[in-house]
Amino acid sequence: MASSSHASIAKLKVAGTWAGLLEVETENWTVPMLREEIAKRSNMGTESINLIFAGKVLKDGTSEEKSSLSQLGIKNNSKILACRVSVEEGKTLKNELLADDERNRRPCMSAAVTALSKRHADGALPIEDFDIQLEDQSGNKVHFSETDRLAIMTGLMLHTSGKRFIRKQMFTEALEALTMGEEAFSLCNPKSIELVDNIPILKIDMVWCYFMLRDIAWITVAGLHLKNAREGLERAHGKDSSRFRLLQAGRTSELALYLRLELLEGVVAYHSGQFDKSRKFLASAQEKFFQLQVPDEALSLVTGMGFGEGDAKRTLRMSNQDIQSAVNFLVVEREKREQKREDDIRRRNEIMEQKRYGVTPLKKAVDLQRLTEVVSIGFEKELAAEALRKNENDTQKALDDLTNPEANTALQRNI
Repeated sequence: MASSSHASIAKLKVAGTWAGLLEVETENWTVPMLREEIAKRSNMGTESINLIFAGKVLKDGTSEEKSSLSQLGIKNNSKILACRVSVEEGKTLKNELLADDERNRRPCMSAAVTALSKRHADGALPIEDFDIQLEDQSGNKVHFSETDRLAIMTGLMLHTSGKRFIRKQMFTEALEALTMGEEAFSLCNPKSIELVDNIPILKIDMVWCYFMLRDIAWITVAGLHLKNAREGLERAHGKDSSRFRLLQAGRTSELALYLRLELLEGVVAYHSGQFDKSRKFLASAQEKFFQLQVPDEALSLVTGMGFGEGDAKRTLRMSNQDIQSAVNFLVVEREKREQKREDDIRRRNEIMEQKRYGVTPLKKAVDLQRLTEVVSIGFEKELAAEALRKNENDTQKALDDLTNPEANTALQRNI
């Protein structure tokens, strides 16, 4: 390919189906040329490659096809995500993107990531069947927009899929799933993302895949991922790593998580020639490793009280081998699990009961609290539920119907 002496040479960081640095002339190269080069290096057809940059899919067949990479905002050190799809998926997605060219790019990206996530879910339920409930530091439930909810659930599904591949030692497949999970999370409002513990853990998992694949070319990217992971953990749980707690994501102790983080930081620093920094990280990781060791005597005492070995080890590590603190934590945790189980059963029963009564004209369920109040006065439950359903849960109007002979007869006919 001919090049100009004045052309701008840039190194692009490519992740996904092919991983590495790619040197291009951003003023001369176009999206089809970039796609063809990545497809060639991936030993795949161009129809099987989707390129994503800055949260949007790069498209052929539009005005972008003739635009140079520099005109699209791609410059030195830009990150390109190359996602593999089937030829049919690629053509379908391409046609959909061409038809929706005037629409907002982020919904298009959400659709693309969701479609890709189904291939990696490894038997998981569709994303629409999932729901998420997160709490802030005060324990209050946080509500997300539909776009954020979809993106977060896609990212969580892909992270789960990636961890499953890691357990099977399928690190290439794991890295592909985790990279797409990272892209899915990037679609969310930054304030929403700060509440998700999985983000820094996902980045650590990505670097673990680089490590297991022995891919030295990823050292720079690995360093950035680890830096972002540490910042995310410190933002969520504080900079004082001397006091560790239990994370909700995967029931992993912060101590074990920081051990893995510092081990990888030490390896990356070593291969980057930062030997003093490497020694510092590895020494800190070694100290945490010793902290995680549980004496057999303490473990035997806790398991002898009826707790599982895994839970006993976890809490003893968290409590710095303090047996009384570990047992107290396990007792409280067991009570919380029992309470949650009872609450779940009660809620399921309430939902089943509400379904029996149908919905109001405005499609609302019968208010069970108001139903209990009406029944306590002396009215039959089915009849009271029908009165509330008919009157949009207005207690006074329901009582008026129940005490009116003609209205009461109409209610009995309805049930």
